Amino acid sequence: MNVRSGILAGGNWIVDKLKFVDTWPQQDALANILSESAGNGGGPFNVLVDLARMKAPFALEGVGLIGADPEGQWISTECARHHINASQLQTYPTAHTSYTDVMMVKSTGRRTFFHQRGANAFLGDEHFDFERTNAKIFHLAYLLLLDRLDQPDANFGTVAARTLERAQRAGLLTSIDVVSEDSFRFKELVLPALPYVDYCFLNEFELERTTGVEIQQKPGVNLSALQTAAQCLMESGVRKWVIVHFPEGACAAGRDGKLHIQGSLDLPPSKIVGTVGAGDAFAAGVLYGLHQDEPIETALRYGVCVAAACLAGAGASDGVCSLAECLELEKTFGVRKT
Repeated sequence: MNVRSGILAGGNWIVDKLKFVDTWPQQDALANILSESAGNGGGPFNVLVDLARMKAPFALEGVGLIGADPEGQWISTECARHHINASQLQTYPTAHTSYTDVMMVKSTGRRTFFHQRGANAFLGDEHFDFERTNAKIFHLAYLLLLDRLDQPDANFGTVAARTLERAQRAGLLTSIDVVSEDSFRFKELVLPALPYVDYCFLNEFELERTTGVEIQQKPGVNLSALQTAAQCLMESGVRKWVIVHFPEGACAAGRDGKLHIQGSLDLPPSKIVGTVGAGDAFAAGVLYGLHQDEPIETALRYGVCVAAACLAGAGASDGVCSLAECLELEKTFGVRKT
């Protein structure tokens, strides 16, 4: 009997061009760029690099589109450096590799994104070959930022839903993440995918937009409303877990009817360099636990510890270290009460 192992991640492959600025200017005003660098960006790229830096003891594979340009070559080189199998990372000849200008205010860590969709806009169902992988989990990110996969499909609602159904039929567990777009397209694009999803990752804003349930409050979130909203997604078809992260912590709702809650690490502001990639780092930690068949409580703990490590670096994965080192942060800083 063939035992599946490894994580295949597909979707947005992005080069993040990080720029620290001294202030966020009013329109027509000036801000100074204090430093700049390049790093991995996009759900699959971030998650796979995070898992590599965590020293995951299983195979890592990527699928997606890049351009025939220096940025695309840089992505291929980074995959090789982190031992990520990029055999399904294809070059699209007529589009630039996707990139994002990430503007971060030095004093606050707040970030603003200017995104070029590039080759990712052309990623379609035909680019995913699930017969070429022995992975256990397929992670697709980000819905709402993949033009062709977000298109309607007569049989499945969206093309992404069709792709996820094929992955499940091939024997993979499926996972999705979405982008925090300021729009009202969430119900239209997320809900059709849910019957073909085992693990659904969202933050509090995305959950609110997908369900219409008001979750956010000052301060924090309304956990009772969050449980109601998560249960709505379970009833819409999610097979195993709806996993929600927010600044104060994370939680998971599943078929057991309970809300499993985990506080985030109580990091002092002085330890936070940047917040880019923290959501993907959380997903990487949780997926590590789920892949290893850990209880959901353990997977959530992995998630918040890896997310906390991520905050120590400017780029999406710069702060991520081995899982053992990430877990040590819990002993150092403690956990917030939710």
